[in-house]
Amino acid sequence: MSDKHPLYVGFGMLTPVAILVVEQLPEHNTGALVKEVSEFIFDDAAIIACLLRQWNIPSAMIGTVLGDDLRGRQLARQLDDWGVQGEVRFSKDITTPWEVDVSDETGARTYFWQRPPQILDTLDSADLSILKGSRLLYVDWYDGDHILRAMDEAIRLGVPVFLNFEHGHAIPELLNSYAERAFTCQAVTDAAQSGDIPPMEVALSLLKKGVHTALITMANEGCLAVSGDTSIRVCAPQVQAVDGCGAGATFSAGYIYGYLKGWNLQQSVRFATAAASLKVTRPGLQMFTINEIMELAMKLSVERTTLLDQHDA
Repeated sequence: MSDKHPLYVGFGMLTPVAILVVEQLPEHNTGALVKEVSEFIFDDAAIIACLLRQWNIPSAMIGTVLGDDLRGRQLARQLDDWGVQGEVRFSKDITTPWEVDVSDETGARTYFWQRPPQILDTLDSADLSILKGSRLLYVDWYDGDHILRAMDEAIRLGVPVFLNFEHGHAIPELLNSYAERAFTCQAVTDAAQSGDIPPMEVALSLLKKGVHTALITMANEGCLAVSGDTSIRVCAPQVQAVDGCGAGATFSAGYIYGYLKGWNLQQSVRFATAAASLKVTRPGLQMFTINEIMELAMKLSVERTTLLDQHDA
């Protein structure tokens, strides 16, 4: 385990996951051959902590209580093996939840997850002291109002908050409550999740709420990043998708890596797009090296404009 204070702190659900890779999902009441099986730690906050550790960034997790059972103890050992810091809590009154993700070769994933309210409630009693001295807090909107206490403490300590908002931006009350606390916000616009809202419209709505940097991911179309009056569009490369599970979290991890390294917006977004694109080319979440990601990042097409330029156009 790293003896350095964590630069990244993730806050959220802790659950083991089995990722099954198939060529395509079967029809109802039929089956499919599984090509690959891998196991990892979810949710996204924990994925990012483990990915950043692979890139030698000191990281920590503030997570839900785990069951005092085999799955819970194994997950704790995995975090320790990855070098992820933070207290792991156990309870005999809880059964460690489980998630199964099925990835097909279109890059899509179908998931089955357990999120019992009594487990999410344990976030409210988690010790937040490890936030002091860190440089970024990551939270997920789908953990609900449990994230507000951590976000407010980070703000009090002067620690920027990275909010994974996915399609939550389409819910006005959440946009008001969550976005105003976020420094960086990652959202999606795909039709399956949010009705295919124009990416720039989403970005501007986030900036209007006080977000410093809006990151809008668009699957195989790449991403849009907007900060201040600068807009950066990065095109994703064409790759053969094998496993799309964790692609969004990998994008987050790539961006956070660049942010913690002091890179500019364009460098960070190119790296994030390259990392996510490479991730889908093989199953599981064993990440590519920095050099491999950088090599692809430098080849990506980038369009940089100002909001004034777009208005004039």
